[in-house]
Formats: sequence, structure tokens, C-alpha cells
Amino acid sequence: MSTGGIPILMYHAVAPHPNEATHDLSVSPEAFAEQMEVVRALGCTPLTTSQLAWHWRQPGRPLPTRPVLITFDDGYEGVHQHALPALARHGFSSTLFVATGWLPGKYDTGGGLDTMLGWDQVRELAAAGMEIGGHSHTHPQLDQLSDDALWFELVRCREILADELGTPPVSFAYPYGYSSRRVRCAVRGAGFGQSLAVGNGLARRCQGPYALRRVTVRRGTRVGEFERLLLGRSIVRSFARDRVLSKGYAIVRRARQARRKAARPRV
Repeated sequence: MSTGGIPILMYHAVAPHPNEATHDLSVSPEAFAEQMEVVRALGCTPLTTSQLAWHWRQPGRPLPTRPVLITFDDGYEGVHQHALPALARHGFSSTLFVATGWLPGKYDTGGGLDTMLGWDQVRELAAAGMEIGGHSHTHPQLDQLSDDALWFELVRCREILADELGTPPVSFAYPYGYSSRRVRCAVRGAGFGQSLAVGNGLARRCQGPYALRRVTVRRGTRVGEFERLLLGRSIVRSFARDRVLSKGYAIVRRARQARRKAARPRV
């Protein structure tokens, strides 16, 4: 594994027959189980997001052998049905980042893209040792929001998770991976101790606790590529097209944000 870099795997749905909205970011249950076998065979030690942050904040506390993070975004039902048994088989730690307004029940805003977890299932995942983190309330692009709307997304998400699980979350993941200095400061101010982006690169301590990079695992990720991701090899080549698209979209998003600011009435 590359010196100083830790692979943080970013999953979304785990489903045999995902719908069109989640297809590319969904892995089959068989593929997920096979990938967890690779994690075990390589002698990796899965950590939760908060465990990694604790190690990096404690001088003289070395990380375990071949650390890796297994993370899930949004809150799809397959994490409970398909991922949990594979994780439990190996005793692997992991983190689930929940968009609280996407889960069915009294907080549901109707944005869920596929079959989502119920709150009883979220509690069962937490009881099984999975860290539950925040992923906003309605899953917007946080850096495009006003200060008030941004604060609502963070605080509402944290309050709901605290009410449902009995303890507030300490980790966060940015919807779509988008953030800015303003967003990162707000996440910290809302009480989260660390947060994950995307970036499709290895996480390094120098990135700071609120901008840790992850690597995306897709339905098309084959075993050989997955093993290279765990070993920190060929990551730039694997995500070269993603980086080109991200840079182009970043320009569009900055232009949109500038137009919104210009359109706001001056007081």
C-alpha cells in the first residue's frame, strides 16, 4: 500500500437489480462479497471513519496493518440486506452516511433514488458496529446553498440521527463530494469531527480532517482493478476520465454560483 495514503472505498447501493438512477454506483451482492474477500486476503484492517480520525489525532498511536475504510453513501436498503452479512462474515468495520430526508418515515422528503433503509434497519446496522454518519438532510449540493439553507441541512441531519440512534454522529460525507471552505467550516461548526469528500485518490493526513479523499467503487469495478485500488496503484489512470469531467463540471458550477450571487438583491 502506498506510503502515507489510505484507501477509503466509497460505495452506494448494493443490489442485484438496481434501477437506472443508481445502476452505475451500485455493486452486485456477489461482487461486494468477492471484494470483501480481497480485503481479507490482502491482510487489510478496515476502520470506521471516526477510528481513522482518532489515530491521526493521536501522536504516537500507529495505525493498524494495511488500514482501509469501507463507506456507504445515502442509505440504500441493500446495505442492510446484502452488505452487512458480508461485512459480519469477516468482522469488518464500516461507515454508513445517511441522507436523513431520503429514508421513509416522518422525515421523508421524497428524494430517495431507490429502496431506502428503514430506521429500524439503521439502528440494527449501528448495533452491529457500523458507524452511522451524516450526509445532509435532502442531499443537495451544499456549496450552492445560502448560509441558512446550508446550516439547516447539517443541523437537521445531525438532530434526526441523534434522536433516532441516541447519539449524535461525529462523521460526515459531502453529497456529490462537493464542498468549499465555507461548507467545511459549517460542517465543523455543526459538530462533526471529520468529513469525507470524493476526489478519487488516497486519503492522507495532510488533507485535513474535513477534506479526506475517497475512491469510487462502481458496478463495473472488476476484481483486478479493485485490488489495485486497495494497494494504491493505478488510481490516476483508473479515474482519468472522471477528473476531466469533474474539472469541466466545476467550471459550470462556479458560473452558476456566480450568477446566483449576482441575482441576489442588495440590502
